[in-house]
Amino acid sequence: MPEMRITRRRMCRILAAGPAAAAMAGRAFAAEGPFRLRYCLASCMYGTLKLQEILPEVRKTGAETVDLWPPRHGDQRVQIDDLGHDRFAEMLREQSVRLGVITRFDLGPFKLQDEMRVLRKLGGAVLVTGSQYGKTPEGDALKQAVRKFVEEMKPHAAAAEEQGVVIAVENHSSALLCSPDSLRWFAEMARSPALGVALAPYHLPQDPQLLAGLIEDLGPKLSLFYAWQHGHGCMTKLPKPEELLQMPGRGTLDFVPLLAALKKINFQGFTEIFMHPWPRGIPILDTLGEVTAEIHRARQYLEQCLAKV
Repeated sequence: MPEMRITRRRMCRILAAGPAAAAMAGRAFAAEGPFRLRYCLASCMYGTLKLQEILPEVRKTGAETVDLWPPRHGDQRVQIDDLGHDRFAEMLREQSVRLGVITRFDLGPFKLQDEMRVLRKLGGAVLVTGSQYGKTPEGDALKQAVRKFVEEMKPHAAAAEEQGVVIAVENHSSALLCSPDSLRWFAEMARSPALGVALAPYHLPQDPQLLAGLIEDLGPKLSLFYAWQHGHGCMTKLPKPEELLQMPGRGTLDFVPLLAALKKINFQGFTEIFMHPWPRGIPILDTLGEVTAEIHRARQYLEQCLAKV
């Protein structure tokens, strides 16, 4: 592939087109330096703690951006409405942090257009949501259901393109996008650059080679990668050491093949170190400092894995 060069004038046009376009520009520059993960901090890891407490922790975890979650997992998306968006933007500047993602599973995939404008206004790039829930079809019926979903998403993808943001659909159990095949079909059929995948290994077979192959198959459609494994699950109360097995470096999933695949596709989307506590809406550990330290530990593990690639 010929070397890609971007002039200052072209870069200005790309940046003016919005954060999603700027992310595409990042792909061109990635070859000039070593591959690295772009960490984004999920606000819900701190439960419903205030953004005034969370934002100073972002860079301590190794992240540069934050993902705002709504209830029931967190309430920071609600907090910014209470604070006022201008005040929130000021808080981001004070901490040298950017908004990367807003997660809105609560809205579903077809009610995101107002949220796209909020995301764009605040300089964010990715809007995460889910697909339809219910009885998941199988075989050709599943493929046709994915095709229908992509068709239904076209006007929403067009609106996201206009705003310069990306809608990333997460795979989830009991949802339309729940299996490797459904994700591959979605990536193949969703032609809009504003429609991507938020990949959650937790909800997939814990086979590192299968997950690595899926990452390669998704390629440029991968917008967000959750560094998250199944461990002993998150659907019932567990002793804290067992609950923490969802975190990178604690459970049995080997992340080295996954990071090798991310490097192979030159992944320029966001990486979120992630887990769910039980019950939802509480911090993953008892104190602010403990949460930050655990995320930092997981990041160190991922960096050690990356060094082996």
